[in-house]
Amino acid sequence: MDRQSRLSYIESVGTFYSREGLVRARAGWKAAGRTVVFTNGCYDLLHPGHIRLLEHARTLGEILVVAIESDQAVRARPLRGDVPLRNAPARPITPAPERAEILAALAAVDYVTEFDGPSPHDFLARLLPDVVVMGGKIGANPDARRGGSDLERLGCRIVRVPLEPGYSTDLLLQRIRELRP
Repeated sequence: MDRQSRLSYIESVGTFYSREGLVRARAGWKAAGRTVVFTNGCYDLLHPGHIRLLEHARTLGEILVVAIESDQAVRARPLRGDVPLRNAPARPITPAPERAEILAALAAVDYVTEFDGPSPHDFLARLLPDVVVMGGKIGANPDARRGGSDLERLGCRIVRVPLEPGYSTDLLLQRIRELRP
């Protein structure tokens, strides 16, 4: 199945939405007083750290929207992982439609969308979720700090969740490389 067909399939299941569709749905959720939580990331090679962050995010509201980076956006950013990998495979390992399908299958996740570029900030400024969950070290990313304060001014509550020690896609890739003969 090609990329567009897979995205259409996921959308027909009702969990993958365009950014525009989510902005429209948000108006109804807001009118109904439902709390919307948002988080984003690559979510390549899903691991327990991802699951725990998503489950924590889900406890902060009634609707969890997850935005995944497009394949192009992931490839455009510099590697920023914990473990330096020589001859690392091109990232992402799992194409965006498959990452979206996996995330949409999780009980904690209500909606999945995709974004291009280094940040979903423009989309967030239109969606205006009640809570934005940011994973990672506080203060590690100056762009996230700036984007977080902009969102707070717009009325979003920012919740920072530390990453689970011992879990990362880079560590998984390192383990795979070490197991290869």
